[in-house]
Amino acid sequence: MTAIRVEALRKSHGRFEAVKGISFEVAAGEVFALLGRNGAGKTTTVEVLAGFLRPDGGSVRVLGLDPSTERAEVRRRTGIMLQEAGFFPDLTVAATVDAWRGFTAAPRPRDEALELTGLAGRAGVRVRQLSGGEKRRLDLALALLGRPDVLFLDEPTTGMDPEGRAATWEVVRELARRGTAVLLTTHYLEEAQRLASAMAIMDGGEIVASGGMAETLAARGGRVSFRLPAAVAAANLPLPVTVDGDVAVCRAEDPDLAAQTLLSWAAERGLRLPGLEVRAATLEDLFLDLPTSAR
Repeated sequence: MTAIRVEALRKSHGRFEAVKGISFEVAAGEVFALLGRNGAGKTTTVEVLAGFLRPDGGSVRVLGLDPSTERAEVRRRTGIMLQEAGFFPDLTVAATVDAWRGFTAAPRPRDEALELTGLAGRAGVRVRQLSGGEKRRLDLALALLGRPDVLFLDEPTTGMDPEGRAATWEVVRELARRGTAVLLTTHYLEEAQRLASAMAIMDGGEIVASGGMAETLAARGGRVSFRLPAAVAAANLPLPVTVDGDVAVCRAEDPDLAAQTLLSWAAERGLRLPGLEVRAATLEDLFLDLPTSAR
């Protein structure tokens, strides 16, 4: 089942065209990463999907509904976690959740929401006393109160320590396993790679790369890196490499086979390849390999 469908979406802010005819789909139970540098058009896209902005062209459907004309129903079935939320600093965590529950149809119990996001032990603490990461978890608790079918997450783990980030990732995975469609925007590429099964990279209002996460990265192969021995010229290696300082990097469709070739070549000459590392392609590799204008 398709939870989000975007077809040829266009949106301008005055004379500036922020989104230029993009299309993508997100299935129920899928985590989809929408990536790109600041100003790429991600936030505008999410604001159209959430019903905050009307599209100038194309069509958008969330759970089969038009967010522009059926906003109340879309909001009832979606949750959104923005980069910054406006909290009353002197309210406690519990009072904040209780207040938000008053605006939510059939909300989760307060204790359930706090337990889900790891804030059960902070219920009586005033919001101004929370750390940045704890405030992000409170944001998430509020976004989940309505048991959303679609969840928009904008930089969800900013300010969190590694433990909090890992716990939040598990919450997102569990939501997806239960059928929630998650649209994730994040600058943490490792986070996107770990959570998302599909992705699109935006630049200048356009999608410049997209596809299934595993398939897209597998198609890019991987890399072998090592410190180049002082007596060896890069041109004499059996495979082409790029050199940065004393580190040689070989990009290959099959990095394991490339490593075997390099090690056999070195062994025949009585050489070592210090610091040899073999790894599959990462989302960071894909992102950095795009033209400069696409970053």
